[in-house]
Amino acid sequence: MGSALGDIDFDDLTSPKLTDVQRQILEYTEARHVEFDTDQMVAEAIEQANVGDDLDDPDGFGDRLAAHIAAIEGDDGLTQLTRSSLRQRVVRLLRNRLSLTDLLKRYPEIETIPIEKPLIVVGMPRSGTTHLVNLIAADPRRRALPYWESQDPIPARGQGPDIFGVDPRYARAKSEHDALMASAPVVAAMHDRFPEAIEEEVELLDLDLAAYVLEWHARVPVWRDYYLELDQNRHYAYMRKVLQALTFLRGPRTWVLKSPQHCEQLGPLMATFPDATVAFTHRDPVAVIQSAITMMAYSDRLRRTSIDPGWLVEYWSDRVHRLLSACVRDRDLVPADRSIDVNFHHLNGNEMPVLERLYQCGGVELTPKVRDRFQRYLDANPRGKHGRIRYDLQRHFGFSADELRRRFDFYFDRFDVRPEA
Repeated sequence: MGSALGDIDFDDLTSPKLTDVQRQILEYTEARHVEFDTDQMVAEAIEQANVGDDLDDPDGFGDRLAAHIAAIEGDDGLTQLTRSSLRQRVVRLLRNRLSLTDLLKRYPEIETIPIEKPLIVVGMPRSGTTHLVNLIAADPRRRALPYWESQDPIPARGQGPDIFGVDPRYARAKSEHDALMASAPVVAAMHDRFPEAIEEEVELLDLDLAAYVLEWHARVPVWRDYYLELDQNRHYAYMRKVLQALTFLRGPRTWVLKSPQHCEQLGPLMATFPDATVAFTHRDPVAVIQSAITMMAYSDRLRRTSIDPGWLVEYWSDRVHRLLSACVRDRDLVPADRSIDVNFHHLNGNEMPVLERLYQCGGVELTPKVRDRFQRYLDANPRGKHGRIRYDLQRHFGFSADELRRRFDFYFDRFDVRPEA
């Protein structure tokens, strides 16, 4: 594998050669089987939240919790390390849900806070959404969702900053990121979730256990099917409630949001945020799939007992097809005068014209101060800052780009997208 400072070329992507650190981690964690006992996890969440046991279940949250856990248990290829992290994640989601319910009881005025005129970035994973939302978040007038807050949006009762002013939620995120960099440093070149990086609000939606997020952690087609049957108008309204709570806790009211999931939920998205301005990012689906499955395969050296590159190609090419089909079908639900389409090749260090179009659509002034902030962000974050991945779909996964690209003619016909090599 090449240097993390230059090109990164995997020679062991699907037959990994583990480092000493990675072997030690797996030897330590595989020694103990992780159990998913629902009552035990709920009890731990209640203890951590330091509040009552009200999980706010008027609409079948308990059923979604059972389905979520059953989907994880149904994936028999997970390492105990992954089972442990997913168990911790479930407890964390439950803890935050309990804390939110308690906060809303104490401050019912939270639900009257308007979430006004958000800018929302919508596009495939690996299509520039992360870059664009982090760039827009450089506007100090905007409220964005940093990774540390996405993982722990609501403070536990009685937990505040330490004597140095550091929020314990931030400290946890930093500790986890440091551990990840020690065990799998190439992740930074793919999608570096450092604590301050702007993250997706579907992490907030998952306090309601109603997002596609689990698909990125485990092989759970049963959860995909379950999630796609949910009434997302109801769940997006819940996500809006979490945003209201975050606005109450840390202000201000004007948000920048982003998630690939919105591609297949444009109806609920616009019903929930009717005055939003939306930037759609577009990229060759083959490049999206290639990038996503390479990231997944690399992560799977610690997450799974085997890589199975064929499964990754089949599942994620189908998943991207579903997302893009829904996006093409529903694109016109977003008014033309409040949306722009951005091609990936325009996110190349010269984004100011894109930002000018977006701000004009949103009726927001692009001041000299904000322009300067944007330029400083661009100068400090060139593409390939952490090294560039050298992708090889044929060598690693046994598929040619043309084979995959044929499935997506409908998308190329609808949007101005350049095929990539």
